[in-house]
Amino acid sequence: MKTCDIIGISDSRNQWFSPQVLDIIRGGRVFSGGKRHHDIVASLLPPDAIWIDITVPLSQVFAQYEHYPHLVIFASGDPLFYGFANTVQRECKGVSMRVFPTFNSLQMLAHRMRLPYHDMHVVSLTGRDWQRLDEALIRGEALIGCLTDRVKTPHTIWQRMAEYGYTNYSMTVGENLGNEASERVSCYDAGAVYEHPNCIILQKTAEHCRPFGIPDGDFALLDGRQKMITKMPIRLLTLQALDLPHRHVMWDIGFCTGSVSIEARLLFPHLLIHAFEVRPECETIIGDNARRHGAPGINVHIGDFLTADLSTLPAPDAVFIGGHGGRLKDIMARVLTVLADDGVIVMNSVVAPKVTTDSRQLWTDACRELALSEAPPLHIQLNDHHPITILKCSRK
Repeated sequence: MKTCDIIGISDSRNQWFSPQVLDIIRGGRVFSGGKRHHDIVASLLPPDAIWIDITVPLSQVFAQYEHYPHLVIFASGDPLFYGFANTVQRECKGVSMRVFPTFNSLQMLAHRMRLPYHDMHVVSLTGRDWQRLDEALIRGEALIGCLTDRVKTPHTIWQRMAEYGYTNYSMTVGENLGNEASERVSCYDAGAVYEHPNCIILQKTAEHCRPFGIPDGDFALLDGRQKMITKMPIRLLTLQALDLPHRHVMWDIGFCTGSVSIEARLLFPHLLIHAFEVRPECETIIGDNARRHGAPGINVHIGDFLTADLSTLPAPDAVFIGGHGGRLKDIMARVLTVLADDGVIVMNSVVAPKVTTDSRQLWTDACRELALSEAPPLHIQLNDHHPITILKCSRK
């Protein structure tokens, strides 16, 4: 395929096309689109038309495209709005492409609601994870438009929002938008059956509390031990040392209650966070704390970090070591195998009479043996608690 015209359509069985688009269709020979698209436009195609269904795997679809110099492709809504035109540009380098859009489904839903949508924050959950929706909810976006799929449905979205306390939104669902016979727009109903395709718009009805610094007493603790949590002022200084506004992937090794991961998630919701802990009972604790504070999307890994499979995880550029069990150098060495070139490692060292292992010395020795550059340490003491040193290092 050297050239293609991509035509956006709705679910209407009475499509309106401009004279230019009608000429493209009449002059075309090879067409492509989903089965639903074929049902809508079949009557407009020339008698000798060749049709290529867009189905997975897409590699086979693009292999068929290579046999033809020009294609006319039908896609839903605006093909450049989370649409097939983006895929064509990525997979067919150098192809000459023209795009003829129509309204996308979220625009149509906003029109049906008579809702100004110029400030709408758009999220696609079609074949994607929850990250962008979680981020929008934590930030408290006033208006969120979501593209759904058969897994992330209005029901599963509502359940996830309720699980993490985001009941401060109303949900409007649009089904089969543009289809004269089956279009429906309604407020979310937990007992309803929603037809696919559908999309939703969330409207904020109240503010959701997002504190700058969560009080220590608001966390569920490991065996009720208050010393097993990083105190709130130390947490905030630790996040500052990690330079999180400019980071993308944070790892929290030895998360215990999850306080550092949760604080980071709420203050910097753009982050991808992976939290590691060897104690299995901590999985319930971090889950309870995440739901309590409205912090979805923390990826939890239980087991020994030194034997964990890291091959499928995104490379971190910020790593906090909350616990090391005396194996600090081994943990840091393993982190270095995946750490981004500009990444940083941070640890808090406690100076206490009953601490048998001098974590500050372990840190210094590890940095020297691993050829890491240490930043100036930060010393702090809170009330009657033991002094703490915030340590930071990076590659030289």
